[in-house]
Amino acid sequence: MRVKICGITSYSDAMAAIEAGADALGFVFYEKSPRYISPSDAKEIISKLPPFVEKVGLFVNVDAQVINSYIQESGCTLAQIHFEAPNELYEQIFVPYIKVIRAKEAKDILEYCDEYRLVDAYCEAYGGAGKRLNIEWFKDVDCSKIILAGGLDAGNVSSLKEYGFYGVDVSSGVEESYGVKDPKKVKDFITNAR
Repeated sequence: MRVKICGITSYSDAMAAIEAGADALGFVFYEKSPRYISPSDAKEIISKLPPFVEKVGLFVNVDAQVINSYIQESGCTLAQIHFEAPNELYEQIFVPYIKVIRAKEAKDILEYCDEYRLVDAYCEAYGGAGKRLNIEWFKDVDCSKIILAGGLDAGNVSSLKEYGFYGVDVSSGVEESYGVKDPKKVKDFITNAR
């Protein structure tokens, strides 16, 4: 399973995640999030990172122009779209992107089933807020294009292997405090995911 560590706010956290084996890092460009980072601060971190690591910019309720400019300015390589965006928005994005499904019920996880997508628990605030999805929803579903997020930590991630998810995404489950990662939790999470 591929692993994304989200909510990166410092170079030291980014490098700890990479050294532990993370495939992707997430940078939250949503100002209401306690893990918010500006594109210029993200650029400062990203410009020092080694190659072959996906750098993902997370967006909520913005237009395509903002997405394109933030990705370009920061050096991110993928946009993660966390809101119900109209098709026109996707047509105007000039960078690779992934859609996020904020699942309220089992049928929601089948949305965009022909695309790679991130599935997170629905909550009023954007981001899963550490809320876990009902894992039973994924029984007998092709999960090979799903990145699962929400309520994951080192203690429960290994139980997901049987579902065949493409990847997992974690933020609060590996933190000391908002936006500050615990290197041991990060390492344990990645080890157990694999």
